[in-house]
Amino acid sequence: MAGTLYLCATPIGNLEDMTFRAVRMLGEVDLIAAEDTRNSIKLLNHFEIKTPMTSYHEYNKIDKGHYLVRRLLEGEDIALITDAGTPGISDPGEELVKMCHEAGVTVTALPGAAACITALTISGLGTRRFAFEAFFPTDKKERQDILEELKNETRTIILYEAPHRLVRTLKLLNETLGNRNVSICRELTKKHETVFKTTLADALAYYEENAPKGECVIVLEGKSRQEIREQETAKWEEMSIEDHMEHYLKMGIDKKDAMKKVAKDRGVSKRDIYQALL
Repeated sequence: MAGTLYLCATPIGNLEDMTFRAVRMLGEVDLIAAEDTRNSIKLLNHFEIKTPMTSYHEYNKIDKGHYLVRRLLEGEDIALITDAGTPGISDPGEELVKMCHEAGVTVTALPGAAACITALTISGLGTRRFAFEAFFPTDKKERQDILEELKNETRTIILYEAPHRLVRTLKLLNETLGNRNVSICRELTKKHETVFKTTLADALAYYEENAPKGECVIVLEGKSRQEIREQETAKWEEMSIEDHMEHYLKMGIDKKDAMKKVAKDRGVSKRDIYQALL
């Protein structure tokens, strides 16, 4: 009978955020796969966990993933941990989970700390709907494609960023998305945790003068639906009503329905359009 892969969340800063269940499970499994064994040994020593470890990271995730799946299929239980937070969130654990599902291996999660959720809840921005983008890709074109997609994102946006790239990212966001409300969250759950609630322009000005320290979570306000509607209306208003009607008539829409669409696009009544066309 195959074993189980346990995704064990680890503290993102404060060691007291480790759950009792995670401590117990890390001591009971046959093997712990860790993103960085040199970092994780400190955690294991703190909780007096003696389970053997093996490395599992971005650069060996395929070969080591197959190795781990083989051991799971042989009946061993394995815990996966990341340097900090929940495995599978912005780390190679995602690939191992896919491999396990393909092999018919059971995967379960031991929930705990996640920097993205921690930052979102203390950001002061909307929490009901959010989009998690993690780290921007290093490829310039791919990064720009994502920025373009985010232009009309109405959900709160969560990004991770290293301190030495924070200014560059804030500049890209401000140039592409406009000056929005933002919370820059740093040193989460640690002694010097900070939440800098401001705007993109002001955050950029501040960090250009004050070098950021520590990993950052950027929680960014989504674009309001009202602003999107106003922009769409403004786009149509640049076109004459006659041309606007012609736009829909060429699509095979009859005159009556075309007038309804033109009225809706412009935020006016159908009667206004009818009178303008007389």
